[in-house]
Amino acid sequence: MSLKTVGTALSRTLWTGGNRTPPVARATKVNRLSTSSRVPGGKQQGTEKTKEQSCGSDSDRPGDDVQPLSESPHRCTTGEKKRSKEPVRAPGVTGVRRRSYTCTAAPVDQKSYLWARYNDTKRLVHDLIPPGACNLLNSSTIYANNEVNLAEVDIYGFDYDYTLALYSNALNTMIYNTARSFLIEHFKYPEDISKYDYIPNFAARGLHYDIQKGLLMKIDAFHYIQPGTVYRGLSPVPDEEVLQLFGGTYHVPLQQDSGFYGKGPKVKQFMDIFSIPEMTLLAVANDFFITNDIEYDPVHLFKDVSEAIGMVHLKGYMYKWVMQDLNKFILRGEETDAVLHRLVNQGKKLFLITNSPFSFVDKGMIHMVGKNWRDFFDVVIVQADKPHFFTDCIKPFRLLDGNGDLRWEKIKSLDKGKIYKQGNLFDFLRLTGWRGSKVLYFGDHLYSDLADLMLRHGWRTAAIVPELEQETKVVSTDRYAQNLTWLQALTGLMERLQTHRDVDSKQVFQEWQKEREELRVMTKNLFNPQFGSIFRTCHNPTYFSRRLCRFSDVYMASLSCLLNYDLSYTFYPRRTPLQHEAPLWMDQLCTGCMKTPFLEEMSHIR
Repeated sequence: MSLKTVGTALSRTLWTGGNRTPPVARATKVNRLSTSSRVPGGKQQGTEKTKEQSCGSDSDRPGDDVQPLSESPHRCTTGEKKRSKEPVRAPGVTGVRRRSYTCTAAPVDQKSYLWARYNDTKRLVHDLIPPGACNLLNSSTIYANNEVNLAEVDIYGFDYDYTLALYSNALNTMIYNTARSFLIEHFKYPEDISKYDYIPNFAARGLHYDIQKGLLMKIDAFHYIQPGTVYRGLSPVPDEEVLQLFGGTYHVPLQQDSGFYGKGPKVKQFMDIFSIPEMTLLAVANDFFITNDIEYDPVHLFKDVSEAIGMVHLKGYMYKWVMQDLNKFILRGEETDAVLHRLVNQGKKLFLITNSPFSFVDKGMIHMVGKNWRDFFDVVIVQADKPHFFTDCIKPFRLLDGNGDLRWEKIKSLDKGKIYKQGNLFDFLRLTGWRGSKVLYFGDHLYSDLADLMLRHGWRTAAIVPELEQETKVVSTDRYAQNLTWLQALTGLMERLQTHRDVDSKQVFQEWQKEREELRVMTKNLFNPQFGSIFRTCHNPTYFSRRLCRFSDVYMASLSCLLNYDLSYTFYPRRTPLQHEAPLWMDQLCTGCMKTPFLEEMSHIR
C-alpha cells in the first residue's frame, strides 16, 4: 500500500474540511462506531440514529442577524437551525461561500466527542498499515543532501579509518580497557574503576559533554537538550534537575556550545566513532566517584580521560592491535577492494589523505586489496594532521622512502606510487589542480574530514555513517512504523482539537499528552535506551544530523554502497517542506497537522 493511499484515507478523518460538515455532526456518526472503541467511563455508544444535527458557524464575519458564535460546538434540532441572510465566505478561501448555522441547544458531551475522534483515528492508523507495509528501507542506499551527478566527478578521495577500513566493536573494547588502565597506573585513579567493564551500547555518536557539570547529553539542531537524555555517570538526571542546572531552560547558549570543530570552552561534541570508548570511560569514572561519595572535579576528570584516550593512539597501541590481528579487527575488506577496482577501471583518479601512519595503512591495505594497493592511488598522504591540513598553508610535504623514513628534498610534484607525509591542502591543490565539484571526498568525521572541504574549497563530500545500517533496520520494523504513525496522528489530533478548553477536555488532553510522551520514549528506546537515534530528538533533527546535512552532499553506511550505483548516476535530494508549505504535503495530510485557516475547529476564535 502506498504512502499516498495511507495519507489520503487518514486525512479524511483528521481533516474534516473535505465535506464541510460541522465537527459535531461527524461526532454523532463516529459515536455509532464499534463498541470496542475507547469511551470515557466505560460507556457504550448508542446505535440508534438521532434526528439531531450538529451546527456551528465557520464564518469570520457573521451577519447582523446571526447569533454570536459559542465557545464550543453545539447540537440543535433540525427545526432550530437558522440560515444567515448574508452568505459567509470560507475562512482563508477567496471566492468560496458557505452556509452558516447557529443554535441555542445545550453543549455536546465534549469528552465523548474527543474520545470518538481519538478512537476513529487510531483505528484508521492501525487498519491502513498492515504488517510489513513499511519495510522499504535498504541499508545500502546512498542518501542525498545535495544534488550530485557522478558523471561530473573525475577524482575520488578517501580517508582511511572507518572509510576504507571498517573496524569491529572489539577495537572499541580494547581502547576502553587500555585507557582505563592508564587512568589507574599513570593518573593514579582508584583500582576499583577496573571493575567497570566496557558497555558497548551505552553511548552514541554525536553526544555533547558538559565539562564543568560532568553531564553527557543529546542536543538538537536548535541547541536544546532532549529531555530524558542527560546522564551523570551511568544514571539519568531528572528533567527537573536539568532545568535547575541550566537556569530554568533546556537551551545551551551558543557561547557555551562546542565550537566549529566540536570543541568549545565548556562543552565538547563527540563526533567520531573512536570517541565512543571515551564517552563510556567518562561515564564510568563519574559513576564511580558519585557512587562511592568521593569528591572530585569534573574538569580534571575530563582532561585525564581525554589524555588517557590520546595515549592509546599516540603510543601506537591501537595500530599494534590491528596489525597483529587484521582478521579480527578489519571488516568487509573485500568490498573496499571491489570499489577501488571499479573506480580505476572506469578511469577515475584516486587519492588518500589520512592521519594514520604509513606502516599501519600499508598493512591494512595489503590485507584488503593486495600488495599492489598503491597502484590504485595517484596520491597517498599519511599523517596529514587533519583538520589542520585543510587550513594550514605553511607545513610542507615530506617524501617517505621505501622503508618509511623521511627524505629531505623539496617536493615539486605529487607522483603516483610515492608516499607523502604532512603537507597542506593549498599545496595539494596547486600541485594537482584538482579543484571544485569534480572532486568527491569520503570520510567519517564531519569536522576533521568534510567541513572545510565543502565550505572553503567547494569539493563534493560523502559522509560514512556506519550507524545507518542499524538505524534503517529499526525504522523498517512494524513496531516502529506503528508507533511513529500513531505518534504523528495523535500529535495532529491534539493540534487540531486544542481549542476545546473546558474542564473535561483538558482532562482528555492530559491523558493524550501522557500517551504521547510514552510513545516518544518507546520510539527512542528502539534505537538506544539512553540516547535514542543519532539523527533525531523526538521531532527535531539532532545537532549531529544538522552537521551531517550541512557538511556532506551525500551520506551512506559504508563505502560499499557505491557498488549499487552506476558512475553516471545522479543523486537527487528529496524536497522537504518548509513549515509554511506543510499543508501541501502528504505527510502533513496524513498526520492532520493542517494549520489555520483550514481548521473548522479554529474558526470560532477569529
